[in-house]
Amino acid sequence: MGRYLIRRLIQAIPVLIGATFLIYWLSFKLPGDPIQALAGEKKADPLVAAMLREKYHLNDSFLSQYWNYISNLFQGNFGETLTGRSVWDKITEAFPYTMNLAIVAFLIEAVVGVLAGIMAALRRGKFLDQLVLLSTLLVISIPVFVSGFILQLTLGVQLKTSWGIDFFPVSFNENDGIRAYLLPALVLASTSLAYVARLTRTSLMETMRADYVRTATAKGLPRRRVVGRHALRNALIPIVTFLGADLGSLMGGAVITEKIFNIHGIGGLLAESVYRKEGTVIVGVVSLLIIVYLVANLIVDMLYAVLDPRIRYA
Repeated sequence: MGRYLIRRLIQAIPVLIGATFLIYWLSFKLPGDPIQALAGEKKADPLVAAMLREKYHLNDSFLSQYWNYISNLFQGNFGETLTGRSVWDKITEAFPYTMNLAIVAFLIEAVVGVLAGIMAALRRGKFLDQLVLLSTLLVISIPVFVSGFILQLTLGVQLKTSWGIDFFPVSFNENDGIRAYLLPALVLASTSLAYVARLTRTSLMETMRADYVRTATAKGLPRRRVVGRHALRNALIPIVTFLGADLGSLMGGAVITEKIFNIHGIGGLLAESVYRKEGTVIVGVVSLLIIVYLVANLIVDMLYAVLDPRIRYA
């Protein structure tokens, strides 16, 4: 196991370099002038513009700029914006909001999605199964920006005006604590929750037809033990894989959700940086998301051995 972990950590280095190289190249190719974007509608002062280009190596070639960036990155330096502010400071301001949102969304999709899929699989062809299939198809078909406004109106506004229940704030306010994240997390997790429910249903139904499950049933074991101890553990392997990859997607895909609920997180920071062509911020945010992906995938690989003892790491 130790050698496997070391090997995976070594493999993460070229992945990080390759991904940052691609993102840096794409941000380098963005149309427009970052110095002019900094000046806004006014024309940038030529002397100041020349000084900034020299300070931030904007006149250098792409490879030279990238080498300078990646060298600083491996020393823990994410660089600074054109205004002289540390990129790491901007990330640390926005990251906690997105991380909290992603964790709450992840818990919602994991718990509700898996439970819905289990109930649908155990009642195949019955009303509950058809209800899960229909509702998940409906959720997948509705874009996030539409479902966000619908939930804002129904749970945030109408629930308060009609029933006097003010449990889901319409706009984000960190003073509301966990309540501030419930509604945006539900919106963010909705599509993934539907996929998890369908994947759990399919995987569990397939596992229930396996020989070892039929043998356990023939031995007279209680149905709860057959499902929970034997079938569910193997059925969870593809679900754990999906959830591990989806954690990074939740953080990176929160741009629309954060905009709807006025959350100043990583998504908004990334969108603003693309608009201003701040390559260091873009690559810094993406680098952090890549690290989250790599760590999540490593944890998923470790969970495989827990769920299926037949899996061993050399």
